[in-house]
Amino acid sequence: MKRPFKRVTLTIAALVVAAPAYALVPINEEPKIINTLLQGFIGDAIDDNCPTIEARTMRALGELNKLRDYALAQGYTADQIRGLVKSKEEKAKGKAMAAEWLKERGAEPGNPDAYCKIGEEEIAKNSLIGYLLRSTK
Repeated sequence: MKRPFKRVTLTIAALVVAAPAYALVPINEEPKIINTLLQGFIGDAIDDNCPTIEARTMRALGELNKLRDYALAQGYTADQIRGLVKSKEEKAKGKAMAAEWLKERGAEPGNPDAYCKIGEEEIAKNSLIGYLLRSTK
């Protein structure tokens, strides 16, 4: 009776040893994480530059919580997540990427109408950027 159990145990052990190690990409290169954070940075820039659009803070916090849960489920640690979110370097990169995205669509500092137009379009599309914003018109 013990023999089948021993075979199963040995088979499982062999599979575990033979399985390739699952390597995570660095958290600051994980596409879903970076794309979601980028959309948050874009929303922030629109909020900062358009007087008729404001951020939906509670929705943003909810999305951050979902993103944290996603990152944990992928195998990243709480320290890695916290490090990414608190990194001044990563924040600067995210803001630069957001500025570039907005510039490609016609927005530049000192032109609130362009930011408002992009924000209204995103709200109308109900994109993640639009979901994080509210029009006060």
